[in-house]
Amino acid sequence: MQDRKSQSRRAALGSFVGTTIEWYDFYIYGFAAALVFGPLFFTGSSPYIGTLAAFGTFAVGFFARPLGGLIFGHLGDRMGRKNILVVTLVMMGIATALIGMLPTHATIGVWAPILLVVLRIFQGIAVGGEWGGAVLLAAEHAPKGRQTFFASFAQLGSPAGLVLALLAFRIAGLVDQEVFLSWGWRVPFLVSIVLLGVGLVIRLNIEETPEFEKVRQTGKPAKLPAVEVFRDWRGAIFLAMGANTFGIAAVYFYNTFLVAYATQYAGLPRARILNALFWTAVAQLLCQPIGARIAERMGNERLFLQVCLGISVLTPYPVFMVVETGNYALIQVGLIVNIIFGAFSYAVIAGYISQIFPARVRYSAISIGYQFCGAIAGGLTPVLGTILAEKFSGEWWPLAVFASTLAGISLVSVSLLGRYRQANAEAVPA
Repeated sequence: MQDRKSQSRRAALGSFVGTTIEWYDFYIYGFAAALVFGPLFFTGSSPYIGTLAAFGTFAVGFFARPLGGLIFGHLGDRMGRKNILVVTLVMMGIATALIGMLPTHATIGVWAPILLVVLRIFQGIAVGGEWGGAVLLAAEHAPKGRQTFFASFAQLGSPAGLVLALLAFRIAGLVDQEVFLSWGWRVPFLVSIVLLGVGLVIRLNIEETPEFEKVRQTGKPAKLPAVEVFRDWRGAIFLAMGANTFGIAAVYFYNTFLVAYATQYAGLPRARILNALFWTAVAQLLCQPIGARIAERMGNERLFLQVCLGISVLTPYPVFMVVETGNYALIQVGLIVNIIFGAFSYAVIAGYISQIFPARVRYSAISIGYQFCGAIAGGLTPVLGTILAEKFSGEWWPLAVFASTLAGISLVSVSLLGRYRQANAEAVPA
């Protein structure tokens, strides 16, 4: 019994550390896209076109994520969760470090943005396979009835990775602008090699999950998991995509696009907005376990999700109002209040969705639902935000409406998913 408890804790830690590293790698690209990739890799463009092009390469990583979900979801359902997560971690670490070594447009011309896109694709494929496996590593090792709470540790990797990414860019930004553009921006990418070593040590010491071992022992792994998912669970997949929309899009709306908006359109200093986002990410990191624990105690994740998402429909308006004031204290309070309810829903959604699907196709199912949503909601959000900011220059309300719509999509989807889950509960074997 003690060994099972030890494995549960170790799996949760492994999920947390692994996703932290993966999201750190993913986020530093977003900050670099907002701050330096435009002038360094798209030389000769206007600031608007350069930023749009940089966010375009950012979006490419999201479009690669469904491919990673399909590939590694298939392998994870056929071969197990643990070994696949080692592969995704190594793949992401190497791609990120190579971005940090990449020559700019001034050195190799058009090959610079081309190689940047190629490496971004590898990042996207890696993170596409990482999330589903990390969620299942924690959830399938969890004590009975505690899957939602333990799965939330994989979700903690997102704010933790964001905190590390913001710290890395804050430290790199201490040098003057010329040095930052020359080599300072590369340091956060190269640090990924060290983090990769730490993650590997932890993940290699975790056992395969009991639920997958049970599937393997019964000789019933799915031959073509993705085919089975789209054949038998199509409705749940589309609802899962909708349910994940806000949790995915909000991260890149508030933590990636908002950096560009606040600096280029609202005229705020880069250091000030990065500092505000740092403390907001810390608040998210602290709030998510609390949210998961409350949902576990309440025993009704759907109600919990609906309340949090309902509030998240309203919060974008005060956020943009305080950003426009330029008052740092107000901006900080507004961002933290905004993130609390989003953090609560994000903590719960992974465990909630994973319990809908049977273990034989679970890796593929949750990866498809999350990563296809990520390609659309995550990849396009900064691009659409930039277009709206340029088209409605001086007006913040279209951006607030956009953010509210994202939360509304998830609110409706969670409501429908709860009914779907109840109606199909008997169809989900252990």
